[in-house]
Amino acid sequence: MEYSIRDAEAKDMVQVHKLIKELAIFEKEDNAVEVTVADLTRDGFGNNKLFHCYVAEADGAVVGMALLYNRYSTWKGPIIHLEDLIVTEAMRGSGLGAALLGKVVEHGYQLGVKRISWEVLDWNEPAISFYESKGANVLRDWNVVHLDEKGIKTFLNKL
Repeated sequence: MEYSIRDAEAKDMVQVHKLIKELAIFEKEDNAVEVTVADLTRDGFGNNKLFHCYVAEADGAVVGMALLYNRYSTWKGPIIHLEDLIVTEAMRGSGLGAALLGKVVEHGYQLGVKRISWEVLDWNEPAISFYESKGANVLRDWNVVHLDEKGIKTFLNKL
């Protein structure tokens, strides 16, 4: 199936939100998505743009996306973080994931970043193999640490 990749527009956030929910189901976190279409629209296209998003289209529908944002490494300098790269189940194996990742890498190169980073679940061996085949280094000895809203409140209450 033919597809094209472009910068996302605010109107795409309805379909991007559907992809995010599809990913949550795949990652066995069906009820974890709290972000809304309005949040995505405000945060990606408002005055204080918090992320950049690419979408892939096929037959007029969004079938993939990559959402990324700027970070800063105290060791390396400017980097970007790829929050999610999502391809609909029907498009997996079509080369779309590699094309989206390529778009992110080109974007990072144009920005002059020193690193592009992202997470992958340890049980998602197809994704790990894919990333390693593209030259990514999967750091299996690092743990991701999250402090969610409840944890933030608990932390602050213990100060």
